[in-house]
Amino acid sequence: MGEGAEYKSDLKKEKVLKALLEDPILSDVPKNPSLEDVETLIGLELGSAMRISVLKLDSTSLDVIVMNTATVKVLKLAIKKKVNYMEQSSMGHRHISWKSVWANYCLSFDNNKLLNDDDALQDLGVRNNSQVHFVPYVMTKESRKHSKRRNHRFFHGLKGRKLQNMLLVGC
Repeated sequence: MGEGAEYKSDLKKEKVLKALLEDPILSDVPKNPSLEDVETLIGLELGSAMRISVLKLDSTSLDVIVMNTATVKVLKLAIKKKVNYMEQSSMGHRHISWKSVWANYCLSFDNNKLLNDDDALQDLGVRNNSQVHFVPYVMTKESRKHSKRRNHRFFHGLKGRKLQNMLLVGC
């Protein structure tokens, strides 16, 4: 097959993919899906993935989809990917320091903080259509226990309430 034929084939695939993604049934699919995104959505339909609702501090929520075998770390990565996608599509690129986010907040399910990144979500009781919550969290390096709430900067120049509003309301 020549270069011209490959180019036409690629254009045809792009047109078909674009038409498929505009179908309302596929509204869950991101604009430029990765193979992993598509596999996860297929897994949701087949029952091997779960949709998890993440409740933000302002009582709004966002949904992420992870495989049934996912760990807390995979859930955090899915949240990061979803928030970054939402930020870029609505406001352009803004830098979020996820290291600072996870230093100040953690996820909670059924009143239990999800602190160990290696824990499997299903072992913690998380199932399809479960809801996890962002909760304030700070751990001191010395004691590895909770300390009083500290104000950290993770947006350039933002802290305290502005930080909460920017991260959790702006999404």
